[in-house]
Amino acid sequence: MREIIFDTETTGLDAREDRVIEIGAVELVNRFPSGRVFHVYIHPESRAIHPEAQAVHGISLADLEGKPVFSEIAEEFLAFVGDGKLVAHNAGFDMGFINHELARLKIDAVDPDRVIDTLAIARRKHPMGPNSLDALCRRYGIDNSRRTKHGALLDSELLAEVYIELVGGKQAALGLEVRSADTEETGRDIDMIAIRPRARVLPSRLTDKARAAHAKMVETLGENAIWTRIDIQQEKNTPG
Repeated sequence: MREIIFDTETTGLDAREDRVIEIGAVELVNRFPSGRVFHVYIHPESRAIHPEAQAVHGISLADLEGKPVFSEIAEEFLAFVGDGKLVAHNAGFDMGFINHELARLKIDAVDPDRVIDTLAIARRKHPMGPNSLDALCRRYGIDNSRRTKHGALLDSELLAEVYIELVGGKQAALGLEVRSADTEETGRDIDMIAIRPRARVLPSRLTDKARAAHAKMVETLGENAIWTRIDIQQEKNTPG
């Protein structure tokens, strides 16, 4: 089962007039991160970025100079999504923008049956709220300290962790349930296998080529870009 956890940043709030300027997406396979991600910045063509929107995500029109327009990334994005379910927080907002962008290219809208709204799930599970992404990170003990501004890829990564918790937690997602014959007959709660910590931390899968490509992209964003601050913080936290 493939699910694509995704988020967008936009020039404003009106999907009919405003444009998508960033898409971030994370692939889950059987509720487990596969390591595949999609991330792109998009030039909004003739549309200006509302000051209120820029205050939220920190992306200026100057940051997007030289970036592709939506028509140039649409095929790559749809190929990444494939036949997977699309999962977003307040999905109506993100899907409204995606579908309007597709309509401009005369591409069919995404079937709403393929869309999962984590905000709706959270409201059913935690009716007293709050159920913002930040609030759910706090509820489930997910570190969101890097989220000083909204960013599509970072928000997708955080939402992936939140989504796994919302639908049953990591153990349920990994299928580590053990039933005894007595449990099957009595219907009592099942036990879960205890997961022992690894003897050593697994090495990073990031290659030098991927790191260099990321660094080159960050250089184009300007000194106030959130990725610059994240990379500086990571350097401080890296053992010397």
